[in-house]
Amino acid sequence: MTTPTAQAPQKNSLSALKGLLPFLAPYKREFLLAGIALLVAAGATLAIPYAFKQMIDLGFGATGSKSIQHINSYFLALFGAASVLAIATSARFYIVSWLGERITADIRSAVYRHVVSQSPQFFETTQTGEVLSRLTADTTLIQTVVSASISMALRNVLLFVGGLSMLFVTSARLSSIIILLLAATVLPIVIFGRRVRKLSRDSQDRVADASAMAGEILNAMPTVQAFTHEGIEASRFDASVEGAFKTGMRRNRARSILTLMVILLVFGAIVFVLWLGAHAVMQGRMTGGELGQFILYAILVAGAIGALSEVLGDAQRAAGATERLLELLAVQPVIQPPAFPLKLPLRTRNGAALMLQDVTFHYPSRPQIPALQQVSLSVSPGETVAVVGPSGAGKTTLFQLLLRFYDPQQGAITLDGVDVRQLDLLDLRAAIGIVPQDTVIFSADAMENIRYGRADASDAEVISAAKMAAAHEFIEKLPQGYQTFLGERGVRLSGGQRQRIAIARALLKNPSLLLLDEATSALDAESERLVQSALEAAMTGRTTLIIAHRLATVQRADRIVVMENGRIVEIGTHEALVGLGGIYAKLAALQFHTAS
Repeated sequence: MTTPTAQAPQKNSLSALKGLLPFLAPYKREFLLAGIALLVAAGATLAIPYAFKQMIDLGFGATGSKSIQHINSYFLALFGAASVLAIATSARFYIVSWLGERITADIRSAVYRHVVSQSPQFFETTQTGEVLSRLTADTTLIQTVVSASISMALRNVLLFVGGLSMLFVTSARLSSIIILLLAATVLPIVIFGRRVRKLSRDSQDRVADASAMAGEILNAMPTVQAFTHEGIEASRFDASVEGAFKTGMRRNRARSILTLMVILLVFGAIVFVLWLGAHAVMQGRMTGGELGQFILYAILVAGAIGALSEVLGDAQRAAGATERLLELLAVQPVIQPPAFPLKLPLRTRNGAALMLQDVTFHYPSRPQIPALQQVSLSVSPGETVAVVGPSGAGKTTLFQLLLRFYDPQQGAITLDGVDVRQLDLLDLRAAIGIVPQDTVIFSADAMENIRYGRADASDAEVISAAKMAAAHEFIEKLPQGYQTFLGERGVRLSGGQRQRIAIARALLKNPSLLLLDEATSALDAESERLVQSALEAAMTGRTTLIIAHRLATVQRADRIVVMENGRIVEIGTHEALVGLGGIYAKLAALQFHTAS
């Protein structure tokens, strides 16, 4: 599998998370409110051990009514601290959860918007499942970091710093010892943290591979089942999932070892220091309340370190996910709009003028094989030109260049006298309507599928376009008419019905240049007759290019262009080309003889 290539963030560090800053910046106020709630909660947590110390020394150490009064006061203080802690923690949880959901939605939208702006070359080298994995699994990991891990990290940093400070206030000697011992835990955290991060990225890549494979196969289920490959594909997916499982378990094993080492080292150090503290109380160098306070602060510090190690593991995984998303966002479309685009002239009644001048092109994935070689063609406004030739002659490539899905390596293409590279991509493509050979039907009803041609079209305009494409009659017979859901990829329609939906979509767009790529190839004889008459009416007032293998559909074209091996080899009317006795004449003789 080939993935987008881009300048990747630094490896083996959390620096990739800096790439999230542009998505965090718009929500400074929410982060400020979460920070305030965090500070209040941390302050309340740090106040609890001090209250325990006072209660032990002043409450249990005193006698009579004064002792009861102290105990009552400090228990009320404890409840007050717990109440403040509860309110602040609840507020922090709500705010950071909102931030996580909001920022994740923003990232998904940004990535999707970026992907749909890519040139076709991007989709030649990137699997759809890979992109979907980044949009779902990777953004979910980032959501975990934003909505939980950042807050947890800050909370535990505050508790660590505050607890450590209070440990020194309580006993500088014991605190110095515990600091030296805790410092010994840093090295394994760093070493295993790097390993966890690498394994996290590997695990995410394996999950993406499995998603890509599943997406490809699910989109080709009729073919899979026709060739009885269900078992083979299931085994391939099992192997991919098993690989992801093993990689994930290596990551979890590393995280488990990291957690084990941190807990043993941290709590081992604390138990040792508390043993020293117990001896200090017995020797009269500390009060019982001070030891209790020291124990609670030590537990807070140890818990903070343990929580930070967990957060570090989540952050390592999110860093890997962020890297993958940033790589995707760093990919720039090969086809770029001009900095200062020109405008097309006002549309004339007869459609657009089209000219190709010595156009040579080869696909990026096949740089040694020219798809078009020095193609020159001039099409007048309102003219209908058919393009015929054997498979691989360059006919569909011609249409892709007209839509500027690719740019030629040599030569130029002009529309109404303007080089298409000087036009804004939206303006160029708005002037062109296409009925592709492989019809695309979206998971929506018939009305919305046709309205895809022009989003602001009224229902009446949609129905009018359907009538022109001979689609109205069969749509009306569907269970809910135009509101009938057509199924994913139009599985509820026949091939001819799908093609008529696509024709209606193109007619609704009302373009000045109409491209028909085998527009009637999937129609039966009766439907072809209906659509052909509709198309002839639709061609009026616009320039039309038709690709067709069935020559019966192009006989009435103003001119026929014959292509072979990426070159134009013949141009003329049907009668003239038949009389020429060349490639077209042979194709015509073969088809019409076979038909007769």
